[in-house]
Amino acid sequence: MAGTGKTARAFDASKRPDNMLIQTGRLTTFGLIGWMATALMSTTAHAELLDVEKDELKFGFIKLTDMAPLAIAYEKGFFEEEGLFVTLEPQANWKVLLDRVITGELDGAHMLAGQPLAATIGFGTKAHIVTPFSMDLNGNGITVSNEIWAMMKPHVPMKDGKPVHPIKADALKPVIDTFKDQGKPFNMGMVFPVSTHNYELRYWLASGGIHPGFYSKKDVSGQIQADALLSVTPPPQMPATMEAGTIYGYCVGEPWNQQAVFKGIGVPVITDYEIWKNNPEKVFGLTKDFTQKYPNTTLALTKALIRAAKWLDENDNANRPEAVEILARPEYVGADAEVIANSMTGTFEYEKGDKRDVPDFNVFYRYYATYPYYSDAVWYLTQMRRWGQIDEHKDDSWYADVAKSVYLPDIYLKAAKILVEEGHVAKEDFPWNTDGYRAPTSAFIDAIAYDGKQPNAYIDSLKIGLKTGQIIADGIVK
Repeated sequence: MAGTGKTARAFDASKRPDNMLIQTGRLTTFGLIGWMATALMSTTAHAELLDVEKDELKFGFIKLTDMAPLAIAYEKGFFEEEGLFVTLEPQANWKVLLDRVITGELDGAHMLAGQPLAATIGFGTKAHIVTPFSMDLNGNGITVSNEIWAMMKPHVPMKDGKPVHPIKADALKPVIDTFKDQGKPFNMGMVFPVSTHNYELRYWLASGGIHPGFYSKKDVSGQIQADALLSVTPPPQMPATMEAGTIYGYCVGEPWNQQAVFKGIGVPVITDYEIWKNNPEKVFGLTKDFTQKYPNTTLALTKALIRAAKWLDENDNANRPEAVEILARPEYVGADAEVIANSMTGTFEYEKGDKRDVPDFNVFYRYYATYPYYSDAVWYLTQMRRWGQIDEHKDDSWYADVAKSVYLPDIYLKAAKILVEEGHVAKEDFPWNTDGYRAPTSAFIDAIAYDGKQPNAYIDSLKIGLKTGQIIADGIVK
């Protein structure tokens, strides 16, 4: 079974005919001829199995809803139909996951968008990690404890007895000021220093005039000059850590915001969809060496993941209830199906009983969600520079070069082209003529425009954070 760490097959691959499609655990010797006939009749005439260089693969993931494309590609047989025999294995935390991809213990993994970028430029660790596939849009939220929510609520606009969304960090600022006056630190959790969650939480706080702190070469805590002290907590541990009073709030992916609602310990105050509409989230990460050594394998796994993403979104999310039941299994996310469904099926519950329609909270395929845009990579790099993880000024061409060394849309479009020819997907589902950059957008909570081709102008337009030429030295901006 997936997630056990054991091989997913019960037969000797070396003894099968070349290019023979085999469904894991479902083939018997006596059923071979009948199975092959059925497979041939049901396969599109032009479909041919890629000659993959490595067919036994182990992929890692963290127990979050947005690992869904991996689970679905496994459970629906998409990996197998591409000639891949995959084991899925949950990892303890993001650092362990990345380290195991670098060492080759994992062939690839569900990753934070910032991880391949940070590794490639040498922040935290040094390794050339790449991605041919963006896993989803949106999917995160910021939750505060009941105590903090009660303190925020007088500062939140109300209508018909309910908070007006989106809730801005302006409502949190008086609370943090009160903590400061009392000499108490205001602690919040995020999942990893180069996580989307870290940057989204920082963006939201800064948009409300709350300084989330800088990084420097000497101080990698990220808490230099901070009004709110952000630290790392693994996603599944967020609710318990907040309940224990160690942190007062956190930014995390699902189902760990909804879990706080169900447990009655906190209130999600905003989703990342409201911080940046249709923001890019996770990616599927591999070493550059893997993609060069196993090009057909890389292409095949990208095909399988695209098919899984399509399944998750097709027919107006008709498959989401089944996806929820799959993700609820202990080998995947392991949370109650009811909790996962609260956000996975087009709704999101904020204050207990305040459930609202958020149809695009989880997007896996529509809006070109799976295409690895260079401009998505550049945005994350701008946030690394903004907060000091990139410690000195870089010109605009540097951002473009890094993005193009990590994000691999050519592989993605090659996989998509084959899938179109095979009849699995529609041609109009893909941005064939893009230059890799989304159109400039101001769909952020502070309405500041972002153009991926002008990263430095964007960085300079943000009110809080490092600007052109500035560095952190001896704990101060210079």
